[in-house]
Amino acid sequence: MPQTLLVTGATGFVGRHLVARLLADGHTVMVLSRDAARARRTLGSEVRVLDRLGDIAPDTRIDACIHLAGARVLGQPWTAARREELMRSRAAPAAKLLGLMHRLERPPRALLVASAIGWYGKVAQGADLPCDETAPPQPGQFQSDLCAAIERDAQQAEALGVRVVRMRFGVVLGADGGAYPPQALPARLGLGAVLGDGRQPAPWVHVDDVVGLACFALAQEGLSGPVNVVAPETPTQAEFARALAASFGRRVHLRVPAAVLRLAMGEMSDLLLAGRRVVPAVAAEAGYAFRHPALAPALQALAAQMRA
Repeated sequence: MPQTLLVTGATGFVGRHLVARLLADGHTVMVLSRDAARARRTLGSEVRVLDRLGDIAPDTRIDACIHLAGARVLGQPWTAARREELMRSRAAPAAKLLGLMHRLERPPRALLVASAIGWYGKVAQGADLPCDETAPPQPGQFQSDLCAAIERDAQQAEALGVRVVRMRFGVVLGADGGAYPPQALPARLGLGAVLGDGRQPAPWVHVDDVVGLACFALAQEGLSGPVNVVAPETPTQAEFARALAASFGRRVHLRVPAAVLRLAMGEMSDLLLAGRRVVPAVAAEAGYAFRHPALAPALQALAAQMRA
């Protein structure tokens, strides 16, 4: 049935794809954006754009909220100021959503929040063992602490009877944004590289399945708690690099030593050098069918889009 949905972070890579799908499915979409004019240009006239949630009347019907907002984790060095910004860029919109839920005469039935597989951090042993949604966080590791804070904020909505789904994203691949284009360009030029020893697991997911799982979670009233948003097939980083190069008819000849990445990136290098073999156990048990379960065909399809 058509629903009224409120989305934060709607102008981002995942947000644009999700909003387009929600509109195509006949839903009414409201978005919170600091730049309303840009949001309208990006998302189109069908979307109601708000720059403050205080404009929403208490008797407004909102069936579900989807919280995708947050500054990009991989990029600028994790200085103290940058860590604070990464936390604040997620916590501030979450607090506004919670305040809205308290004001509404009828709170939303569901809240979907974008977390990440960084929740699982890195471990000294067993990184190649299957890691499902029951695995604990790793306190003291920033990527894990960030995800734990995101999910803790979201869970406050449960006190209002809101069903909270904590979506832990792997590396999201899509031809028009996210992690794929910066990796595809060097691979296309024959400059793809193995990072470190290349044995670290590299969980990934196609943007089609991020959107598909979000819509699936909205429809499944019995689904709550953490959901690993990753494809069933988890390659090592070396396997990923070779499959990416092969999608452009290239091979991998380069290797970047771990020490170089750690020197250049500090703790942020863990995003590239350390990983867990995260599996989508909850999605599989709930019956979600992945559109892109295997890496090589997914990369071939994305390469074709890049060449088109």
